[in-house]
Amino acid sequence: MALVISHSPAETEALGERWGREAQVGWLIGLSGDLGAGKTQLVKGLARGLGVTTRVHSPTFTLLNEYRGGRLRLFHLDLYRLETPQQIIRAGLEEYLRPDGVTVIEWAERWLGERHPRSESSVPANFNPPPGSAAYVRLRRVQIEVLSDTDRRITYEDSGV
Repeated sequence: MALVISHSPAETEALGERWGREAQVGWLIGLSGDLGAGKTQLVKGLARGLGVTTRVHSPTFTLLNEYRGGRLRLFHLDLYRLETPQQIIRAGLEEYLRPDGVTVIEWAERWLGERHPRSESSVPANFNPPPGSAAYVRLRRVQIEVLSDTDRRITYEDSGV
């Protein structure tokens, strides 16, 4: 597990930008953290690292924003208004678990469940690729904790399916 302490929104964006430069097709990034922790700030940086030039904002009321124009498509989901995996599936979001690009999910624990440190897999049992999708997904689980008005503890861990 990796740990980063961010001392400003700009540092959080810079981390996201670095991840965006490294991103490959099939990456799934699950973000967890309280309101105002910096989840969308991280996504803004990620988009910049992918070369997306349009303004990035949280899709809280639309559930999904798709950004094109970068080297990969970016799918940005916000599950704040959905409470169960069943609601998420009924909303038609399941296809974004195997993205043709990069998917970032805010409030990911509502879909992927809570991460347990000694868990064999952090991917749910019903995590199956849709027909014709990539056979591999890299999942990065990210927890953002508020330490102060400006400081954030960002921990993350990668796994593959």
